[in-house]
Amino acid sequence: MQYRSLGKTGIKVSPYCLGAMMFGSLANADHDDCIRIIHKALDAGINVIDTADRYSSGESEEIVGKALKGRRDKIVLATKVYGPMGDDPNQQGTSRRWIMQAVDASLRRLQTDHIDLYQIHRPAPDTDIEETLSALTDLMRAGKVRAIGSSTFPASEIVEAQWVAERRSLARFRSEQPPYSILDRGIEREVLPVCERYGMGVMVWSPLSKGMLTGRYRKGAPMPDSIRAKYMPKQMSDARNLEAVEQLIPLAAEAGLSLTHMAMAFVMAHPGVTSAILGPRTMPQLDDLLAGAEIRLSDDILDRIDQIVPPGTDVAPNAAAYIPPAILRPDLRRRPLAERSAA
Repeated sequence: MQYRSLGKTGIKVSPYCLGAMMFGSLANADHDDCIRIIHKALDAGINVIDTADRYSSGESEEIVGKALKGRRDKIVLATKVYGPMGDDPNQQGTSRRWIMQAVDASLRRLQTDHIDLYQIHRPAPDTDIEETLSALTDLMRAGKVRAIGSSTFPASEIVEAQWVAERRSLARFRSEQPPYSILDRGIEREVLPVCERYGMGVMVWSPLSKGMLTGRYRKGAPMPDSIRAKYMPKQMSDARNLEAVEQLIPLAAEAGLSLTHMAMAFVMAHPGVTSAILGPRTMPQLDDLLAGAEIRLSDDILDRIDQIVPPGTDVAPNAAAYIPPAILRPDLRRRPLAERSAA
């Protein structure tokens, strides 16, 4: 594999990153099978694994920790903090209090003394970014963390974090992990250019748009029995996504490719993308993804994809992406009724 620099960290990572979200009770509870999948990916040249404390309530980290015994020093290990890890309201978020607890718990589960890339899983509007960066800086000075990153941050919050880090002499985010696929191209407008401007590496998640770009989800066909269909039925049956898929399938066939391979090659064609995260649940899924690793799309194919899904466009809302409170909460968009009546 041709390894790439993760932003300006000097860390070299493979173009494909193994995502571990499907390892554990959420999708594949067979630890031995998950470990075999991890070892197959490493043997194929993948040298970066991405997980999170939240995945299967820590079970994913435990599986990764077991799989890396004897291999840890050659692996770039990434995990994330933010999601709730219990009923206690302080067992989540990006406060110093929680980060300091969460990192030690992740280190125990991963059976390691350091994390190569520690990422903030989602923005936390209720926490000052200086508070978060200060805690992460202390973790780097303590040797528990080598580099820090963000995940699914809007461009404005990426810029704010960079400015706060510079003005307060704190460690800065060296990477961003946004969603990106043929159906989810919104980050092309601002997030990718901003990351390039600040020298940040970009590891994109859901390059197959949660499975929509595998060819299993078709217009007019029964919904397949899948984890995504179970947890995101509305999104996986969205008419706009399905219509785009119906146009992409013949284009892939004309190019002599499967839809999956074309989708992965599309993501890797963007110069701002460092690595694409694979999320296999089974060994056959991993084998299929690895088989397309060397595929490169011609300008003609990329132009025709642009005609189906214009650059910078999200075909439909991504239910797993970050939605700002100003959009989620009606009370932040509406004046109190008394003020409206007075007006």
